[in-house]
Amino acid sequence: MTSEVIDDRVEVPFTGSEKELLSAFLDYLRGTIALKCAGLSEEDARRVVLPSPLTTAAGIVKHLRWVENYWFRVALAGEPSSAPYTREDPDADWRVEPGETISGLLADYAAECTASRSYVDGVELDHEVPFRGDRRLSVRWVLIHMIEETGRHAGHLDAVRELLDGTTGE
Repeated sequence: MTSEVIDDRVEVPFTGSEKELLSAFLDYLRGTIALKCAGLSEEDARRVVLPSPLTTAAGIVKHLRWVENYWFRVALAGEPSSAPYTREDPDADWRVEPGETISGLLADYAAECTASRSYVDGVELDHEVPFRGDRRLSVRWVLIHMIEETGRHAGHLDAVRELLDGTTGE
């Protein structure tokens, strides 16, 4: 781990529109993911310290990249899925392949987050799309779900990082 880590997460405002606040909370959590991985060696990023062999720092980052992709690009924007997981291999988005690096996974995650932000910037929270048959899905629901999903995995990553090298903090 490097001795100095810069916390450049967005500051969440106390006031603003609903969309601004939801987006800021999600961006703060996205930044937390990157912060928790700052300074990790490749070996530590892949090290298993929890009972689940897939819950590594690198695996969490890879998974979150594909979660962003699914909810914003596939579910909301209607793009075809390019995710690595299938019915036969539902955990492929957690598995870090030999050629993948933590820096590459973080870059892919950051790029996916940028694409997600771009989509949200162009629509209203009440914008809905057809979803899974006769259901409807709103941008608001996806933002709230992504706050929950990213926050949960930030907690996992917090535990992983502390078990790896003792690093704690928000």
